[in-house]
Amino acid sequence: MALDANRFAEAASRALQDKQLKAALDHNARLADATRIKSMAATTGAETLRQQGRGARLRGLAQLPELLEQTEEQITARGGQVLWARDADEANRQVLAICQRHGLRFGVKSKSMVTEELHLVPFLEKHGVRMLETDLGEFVVQVDESRPSHIVAPIMHMKKEGIHKLFVEKLGMEPMEDDIDPQVMTRFARQYLRRRYFEADFGITGGNFIIAETGTIAITTNEGNARLGTALQPVHVAIVGIEKVIPTWEDYATLVQTLARSATGQQLSVYSTLYNGPALSEEGDGPQHYYVILVDNGRSDIYGTQYSEALACIRCGACLNTCPVYQNVGGHAYGAVYPGPIGSVITPLLTGVENATPLPFASSLCGACKAACPVDINIPDMLLGLRHDLQEEQSPLWRLGMQAWSWSFSHPLLYETGRKVSAALSGAFSGEDGKLRSLPGPLGAWTEHRDFPPFPQESFHDWWRRERDGQSGQDGD
Repeated sequence: MALDANRFAEAASRALQDKQLKAALDHNARLADATRIKSMAATTGAETLRQQGRGARLRGLAQLPELLEQTEEQITARGGQVLWARDADEANRQVLAICQRHGLRFGVKSKSMVTEELHLVPFLEKHGVRMLETDLGEFVVQVDESRPSHIVAPIMHMKKEGIHKLFVEKLGMEPMEDDIDPQVMTRFARQYLRRRYFEADFGITGGNFIIAETGTIAITTNEGNARLGTALQPVHVAIVGIEKVIPTWEDYATLVQTLARSATGQQLSVYSTLYNGPALSEEGDGPQHYYVILVDNGRSDIYGTQYSEALACIRCGACLNTCPVYQNVGGHAYGAVYPGPIGSVITPLLTGVENATPLPFASSLCGACKAACPVDINIPDMLLGLRHDLQEEQSPLWRLGMQAWSWSFSHPLLYETGRKVSAALSGAFSGEDGKLRSLPGPLGAWTEHRDFPPFPQESFHDWWRRERDGQSGQDGD
């Protein structure tokens, strides 16, 4: 499934016609949003917790260079090795070099958005290194040979019937004749994956947070797969975006609560795993070799701009679940690794606005994303900023046309004349129900994807003058 954010309108139109997708989103996205709302409502001082989380992330960004250096010192002091990657190609080649250095051929990987961003798995497999996704949702996506549709819940777009069919056809699971039981499918996947953990010679993880004061990589999961995928293998490679660093353990104590509540509605995730380096001699398990790859891949270009607040995102997915656009078209329509409202901001920033032109407009600007964000990121304002940036890049002819439009709307006589002409001509472009089905020329871009209400034959100004004059006449009598 190729990624192409510039085809959003076409992909969204197809998604709106997909009844199975609609049923899955109606259940999954809305349930996740309702669970978050219930969890936050039951949390004493929820807004205070939210603002504390925001403060932790913004402090981390304000001190980013110093905290990253502190992180490197702490990891190195504990026997780990820190590598820096400017872009996806450098990060992928560093992982490949580690595999070649240690003779690694098969790895298990826990859920990681940054590795999706890097397209790491297909890169490694092209060079003869097999990778197995161990998060249940990511595992389903891998078996399906498709892509995740959500930051937290990769198979938000699927229902249990589709997963059952996939397991039967691709993995040889015994079909269930009656009601499909998700627990049976989960048990089957667990048994399938468990053997692979013992076969793997290295593990790859991401990182939810980097705690700078000790250089600790913190990972939260509900399945324990990250822990099992790093305790049994001799090599652990953690790949983390540079923006994930936070100053202190107190900051982590706040953020690990907001992450769980916003992502899944839990008070805390089931597993919180903390990595400080390779296993000590007295420890019974853990990796012998520990690598941390700190990935830039466009983040430095965002840092210090009007959009730097987007780097505070903790990847909880709350803005996706509450977004009316995402709820109707799902994640694949965005044609990007990061879908939804936050994806509509960071995808153009990371890949270039020319590669994701429609995404800043893939929003109603209702503000639900900002209200749901556990660190209070002002996503609507950044979407407006990106729209303005795109407007500045329009051709001189387009800008001249918009100036003329603005000028005509600022002069009452021109506005009134334009309205009357539009009302007189609208019948030629209207359907049987009176709605405008197709506007002429470049205006047709509007009616290509939406209806346009017909122009009234009598404007409010006309009605007001008529009513006022009639009232004046009655007063004179």
